[in-house]
Amino acid sequence: MATRSDGPIIEVRDVVRTFGAVRALDGVDLAVEPGIVYGLLGPNGAGKTTLIRVLATLLRPDRGSVRVAGVDVVADPNAARARIGLAGQFAAVDAFLTGRENVEMVGRLYGLSPRNARQRADDVLERIGLTRDAGRQVGTYSGGMRRRLDLAASLVGRPEVMFLDEPTTGIDPRNRLELWDLIEDLVAAGTSVLLTTQYLDEADRLAARIGVIDRGVVVQEGTADELKDAVGGSVLELVVPDGHHVRAMETITAATGEEVLELAGRRLRVAAREGSRTLLEVVRALDAAGVEADDIGLHKPSLDDVFLAVTGEPTGQDTDVGHDIDDPASTVAGDRSRGRRG
Repeated sequence: MATRSDGPIIEVRDVVRTFGAVRALDGVDLAVEPGIVYGLLGPNGAGKTTLIRVLATLLRPDRGSVRVAGVDVVADPNAARARIGLAGQFAAVDAFLTGRENVEMVGRLYGLSPRNARQRADDVLERIGLTRDAGRQVGTYSGGMRRRLDLAASLVGRPEVMFLDEPTTGIDPRNRLELWDLIEDLVAAGTSVLLTTQYLDEADRLAARIGVIDRGVVVQEGTADELKDAVGGSVLELVVPDGHHVRAMETITAATGEEVLELAGRRLRVAAREGSRTLLEVVRALDAAGVEADDIGLHKPSLDDVFLAVTGEPTGQDTDVGHDIDDPASTVAGDRSRGRRG
């Protein structure tokens, strides 16, 4: 079995994956150092889930190389599967089994003996905070409990690398915070995590490094602070009356030389590289153009501003965030057990 030398725990070079005429991944390059959470941001259809499926051996790339924990996932997918865990956007658990039975079953798929599978199941259920409810049928679990159970099943093989594909989508804020704590505990225990998300606060809290993927290419990469600094200066947001968007946008661009982004709710956003001076210039220009802003203010760049600047669109985190539209194949979560069988 191949062993990993010092270097990236995940290494992706010039990976291409197409679905008919759709180029879901268009030459992706990515290197993730061990022992961190790496956050992968991108709008729906950007290629996040497709990349996870390639990394997890559920899809073969059309071109390029992929290594996870020192293993070429195309040349030796069985060895790769022994080193990884996967939790998708929806919990892949059997509602008719108990929590413990679900985790033991996955342990058996990893090739563990019945005794070892039982011991590992007890260990991860305690780690994930589900020991008290382990004997209950999963059909009685809440959504947050199912998501934690899915994570427990992914951990039973003691993976070096965890792939978490939008793990907190659709769960309540309290359960999101609990999952964040669990992810941080995983990394503290030595597991490397690749996390895809559309929640900017999630990436800001968890990720040591962040990559932004758009149209199948990683277009920006760095720490959260580096990405925010790249936006430059401050950000000016304003709300204009109905029917005044076009005139306001033209006026602001003429005054600042910056592209104006139109958001929902009559809101406009523009880079304010000179801070309060830019604010004053915009107010004067709007006044001369006969446009009176209902609200206006400056703030420091956030990851949301980075996302808008890089992709030209909002994160979509307030919309229905289903699977990437670039991947018509079956879901990651639904294929997790197939990926583990080797």
